[in-house]
Amino acid sequence: MSRKMSKIVFIIFVFVTASAVSGCTIIFQKGRRSDVEKIGELSSQLDELLAGRNLLADRLKQEIQDKQVRLEMAGKGLVITFVADILFDSGKAKIKIEAMPTLDKVARVLSENLVDFKIGIEGHTDNQPIKYSGWTSNWELSTARALSVLHYLSDEKGIAGSRVSAIGYGEHHPVASNDTKEGMQLNRRVEIVVLPKVTKVKKQEETITGPVATEKYFK
Repeated sequence: MSRKMSKIVFIIFVFVTASAVSGCTIIFQKGRRSDVEKIGELSSQLDELLAGRNLLADRLKQEIQDKQVRLEMAGKGLVITFVADILFDSGKAKIKIEAMPTLDKVARVLSENLVDFKIGIEGHTDNQPIKYSGWTSNWELSTARALSVLHYLSDEKGIAGSRVSAIGYGEHHPVASNDTKEGMQLNRRVEIVVLPKVTKVKKQEETITGPVATEKYFK
């Protein structure tokens, strides 16, 4: 498969995945000018995300080497994963002062280089039940941690509130086995996801008796 074709396949995968997450559908029709334009726009977005990833990889070189941060181009977008132990003390949702310079590096790229993209912040925990920290469950802890990062980016770093959202998944989306300390550490994480620019579904009725075309348009 050629490099260009591989890129197109990846673009469609990324944005179909993003559409599935949003609960919508996307339809491309062969040869239609608007769809060709959409592919071009999606390609441009992917180039922006890849450039942002490369910039982050350079600025977070030490943190990545120390396995504190991971970067990944995934179906849902550009994913910046922080090991939670770097950001928070055990059972806490207040960001450590020493973690702020690393978050600042990410915030700068989000503000200066990926300014047109929405940002989703996801909190995750391991499967150990809450015992002493006072949270009702891991749902509350993971959500509070995601919100702490959201408020830091928005309140302290000036990223528009309209760009950011937060959600907590508790222990329910692990990336490793919780049977080992290493796996549990990987599962305790916060993911900052730079999301593809997908707009709402627009419906067009051609005639009273004709077919209804449902299309997804991208900004």
